Amino acid sequence: MARGGPGGFDVNALMKQAQQMQTQMMEAQEKLKDETVEASAGGGMVKVTMGGDMTLRSIAIDPEAVDPEDVELLQEMVQAAVNEALRAAQDLAGSKMEGVTGGLGGGLGGMLGG
Repeated sequence: MARGGPGGFDVNALMKQAQQMQTQMMEAQEKLKDETVEASAGGGMVKVTMGGDMTLRSIAIDPEAVDPEDVELLQEMVQAAVNEALRAAQDLAGSKMEGVTGGLGGGLGGMLGG
């Protein structure tokens, strides 16, 4: 029964297609390491660069943002910028993966080892 099951369903073809998709997903993930997104907060006083692989690449803080009397505001700006950059990196990764999966969604991730 090499050619599959009911209705001529070809399990071998499905497995080959899944392996190809997994390879394409791994290649897309590697390419994401080279891409970056940027976000800022506080009118640009805090800028964050995040890699497409969800790594924080840099944080730039305008010296004017450093007020010893209001450290809390600086912390909030850094947090906001990092969170926005993370969302942008996730959106970038999602769009790249959607291109590979053809919009099948994240449900295949576990099945394909991703």
